[in-house]
Amino acid sequence: MDYESNKVLSDYLLMHYGEHDQRMPWSFGKLAALDFPAQTVSYFTQKRVALSLDLGCAVGASAFHLSKTSGKVIGLDLSHLFIDTANQLKENGEIDYRFQEEGRHHIAATAKIPEGSVAENVSFAQGDAMNLPDGFKGFDRVHAANLLCRLPDPMKLLDRLPSLLKQGGELVLATPFSWSEEFTPDENIPQGDSWEWLQGALENDFECIKHADEVFTIRDHVRKFQLGVSKVSQWRRL
Repeated sequence: MDYESNKVLSDYLLMHYGEHDQRMPWSFGKLAALDFPAQTVSYFTQKRVALSLDLGCAVGASAFHLSKTSGKVIGLDLSHLFIDTANQLKENGEIDYRFQEEGRHHIAATAKIPEGSVAENVSFAQGDAMNLPDGFKGFDRVHAANLLCRLPDPMKLLDRLPSLLKQGGELVLATPFSWSEEFTPDENIPQGDSWEWLQGALENDFECIKHADEVFTIRDHVRKFQLGVSKVSQWRRL
């Protein structure tokens, strides 16, 4: 997938900031009201904290949601285009874009940062989740949504997580475990059950507080959608 393309950018702007009837114009129950970036952040406790990190932040909606209860939020993503767009949103509060209706028919829309966000508390930077700066540590919260199975070496990130978080800090991971050699070499794809693999990788340093399956959609056009089910888990740093 080309995360620097304008089509992917518009798809993710729609996923992060679109109105419910834009994301899913068909009345199919819960699918019509999905807000996945907000849903994953809701797994954190609602207490106020000083410092949060959003890894694989894409165009930034979850980072803005984190700012409601965080004194400072750092959003990090590998895509220059995503980060440039998130920074424009931070500066202007909104950004115009177009999403595909069908064929060559596109619809104009405006992405706005979520109500209640504190934009001045959020900073966005381009970076690699597998090669984080040595100074990245002492976070109260770390959030990574649908990132793990897009990494060439997911264990490299999992091994780094304990040093990122304070003792007692909160970790929220979301992943559909949609492993593909397009992103992850075969030798780095877990063998067997992926959820058991993830629990085993974290159990020495983290306690799993809760986990559940959450549906997400990415709209390709008005009659075609990517539907996924992400395992979302909340952990406490031991």
